[in-house]
Amino acid sequence: MKALYRKYRPKSLSDVIGQEQVTKILANALKQNKISHAYLFIGPRGTGKTSVARIFAHEINGFKYELEDNYVDIIEIDGASNRGIDDIRELREKSAIAPTSGKYKVYIIDEVHMLTKEAFNALLKTLEEPPTHVIFIMATTEAHKVPVTITSRAQLFTFNLADQKTMMDYLKTIAKKEKIKITDEALALIAKRGGGSFRDSISLLDQVSNISDKGITKELVISAMGLPDEEKIAELITDYQAGNDIKTTATLKEILSSGIKPETITEELINYIINNSAPTLIPLLTKLADVKTPFAEARLLVALSHPVAVPIAPVPNAPTPTIPKPTPAKTPTPEPSEFNWQNFLAKIKDQNDVIYMQLEKAEYNYANNNLDIYPTQKMGETILTSPNNLTIIKNNIININVTVHKYGEKSQPKDEILSKFSDIMGGEVKNDGGENPFN
Repeated sequence: MKALYRKYRPKSLSDVIGQEQVTKILANALKQNKISHAYLFIGPRGTGKTSVARIFAHEINGFKYELEDNYVDIIEIDGASNRGIDDIRELREKSAIAPTSGKYKVYIIDEVHMLTKEAFNALLKTLEEPPTHVIFIMATTEAHKVPVTITSRAQLFTFNLADQKTMMDYLKTIAKKEKIKITDEALALIAKRGGGSFRDSISLLDQVSNISDKGITKELVISAMGLPDEEKIAELITDYQAGNDIKTTATLKEILSSGIKPETITEELINYIINNSAPTLIPLLTKLADVKTPFAEARLLVALSHPVAVPIAPVPNAPTPTIPKPTPAKTPTPEPSEFNWQNFLAKIKDQNDVIYMQLEKAEYNYANNNLDIYPTQKMGETILTSPNNLTIIKNNIININVTVHKYGEKSQPKDEILSKFSDIMGGEVKNDGGENPFN
């Protein structure tokens, strides 16, 4: 049986959902017969870049598109597997040969950012003086790794992640066609977990489609995906806000004992706080960013607890400690005229408030076409280094190398709470595979 994401892969530009900013322009180019010799499709995984590349390649030549067809004039290359200079030299030699049955010979290079520097240089020679019968359609999730010499010679198209409503409507259409009995609440959860990726969301629907013949509910989806119940997540938050560490520990133990990973619980807590933001939860958000292996369960327990500091007895006749003066904030290095930090922030603000808020707090340094971003909070590192958010950042400064550093790379403060917890647990925290500390 064919997987749903393959079965419902679009076969024409009009079938593509949620990428009108791309498909309309390509459709007009076809109508007006204004075809470029090179295109670069950029965007997160699962947004339709490769599907649109295949469709466009077929429509350029007037070929009927079927998923399993094989036209000799449409050549697909995986940049990750064919990244060397010899592979590109072979491509250049073969591209000189006229097409067999179509008007154009079309090369689709997926994950083009994986090519080596030497391979890019070889490709550049073809892009500078392309044969009239050759078209390149390149796709990448990391446009910042593609040299400016390549991007400047191609038409750029940006693919976006789908919003919740678009994804919900699409999943509902598929479920109806496949006669999958599923509630709207369950579909909403799948769309949320898919993160705006069509491929991931459809794959999740496929995964849960057979868990019940009587109807798939939100509760069944939660169970199938190994997710904690939303009510339990809300209960953890409520207990944390009330300072009830005993109740928080009991609820956390209950969730962990059901087999749900601490990293999953942490992710759900972060999503809950973002969707139900309150000033009292900001400290928790910061601590949750530190939940990771080794000993993720212990870190999560520390994050949800309110440790009471043990008062230190005063020493008789002890001298009054000298309080050091605060170090003045370091002024960011002024950037050259080709890059402006404030303009960059303004572009990000129009697209994603969460990323903007973290970038606004961050320190940065720009020099020699390299932008280094230093998050000032652990949560900032978590948000800015997530794959989708990092793609948004880099796609807004395509011709600049961007590095988001780990929090504290400039000066890493000691995690006093975790150190004390480590002492209590035996003086050393080891990676024991994530065993439950409650057992």
